Amino acid sequence: MQLGLITDSVGSLPLEDALDLAAGLELDTVEIATGNWSESPHADLSELVQNASARKRLSEAVTSRGLTLSALNANGNQLHPVAGRQHDRVVRETITVAGELGVPTVVLTSGLPGAPGDRTPNWITTSWPPETQEILHYQWNEVAIPYWQNLADFARRRNVRLAVEMIGHQLVFNVATMLRLREAVGGDIVGANLDPSHLMWMGADILEVIRALGPSIYHVHAKDARINRPNCGVNGVLDTIPPAGARDRSWNYVTLGLGHPGGAGFWADFVYALRAAGYDGPLNIEHEDVLVGSREGVVRSAQLLRSVILRDRPDWAPARV
Repeated sequence: MQLGLITDSVGSLPLEDALDLAAGLELDTVEIATGNWSESPHADLSELVQNASARKRLSEAVTSRGLTLSALNANGNQLHPVAGRQHDRVVRETITVAGELGVPTVVLTSGLPGAPGDRTPNWITTSWPPETQEILHYQWNEVAIPYWQNLADFARRRNVRLAVEMIGHQLVFNVATMLRLREAVGGDIVGANLDPSHLMWMGADILEVIRALGPSIYHVHAKDARINRPNCGVNGVLDTIPPAGARDRSWNYVTLGLGHPGGAGFWADFVYALRAAGYDGPLNIEHEDVLVGSREGVVRSAQLLRSVILRDRPDWAPARV
């Protein structure tokens, strides 16, 4: 496995400084966002699409520091009833750039349509009243699956895999919906970007998630979530308070080791479960903790992961006696 950094974690730094931070922490990989829900502080997507020299400069900035560009990130809502076309353009241009750079993976979300005639996305989280099933049928069969079949063909022609991040308020938000999309589209191109923090606040057992996803895990983000028990005990996990109101929320994204009750022991189990599932790719640190400085959070996360990551391939076997 490799340790890495999503450079948006330190988005206030210039690209060169973000890469220097990663190299100084002896990380192996970086992941750079290209737009949509990111302000894309470290990449000009239009320039990268149009200019081979720009692509070369980005590649050399990364490799000259002993780093590898493990993925580009285009998280957004390309199935949005109004803004979806613009988000889809960013997704496809990102896949094109990844293909030109030889980057194997683009991280993205599934997108979330509305109901028929809606101008906003509609996240269905219950099976009743009956119209929920009608909306889900429309979202999956009339919007998402045809779109993703086309997108998978687009990515396949450019030799790029699509790693779908399971996030609340997206059509793919858990293991069941991830596997449904993968089955409908084809598993050679579409797999999972596992960011455990999103599934933590929804109550999933992350080690069981890893076992269930198995070889469909294409990429991993290292991010933690902390359940604020007093607030959650009163209001449950569904929460509409903005992240800046961390004290009053039911849960928050936090620096690694400050969230899951298992602390560093959980992350050791996390790494071991990934190894058992056959995953040997990057663990890219993502800092979204509003109570901890970005540099401090990245440094602390790197220190924790360095103590538990399994880098070498296993080579022990019992003696043949």
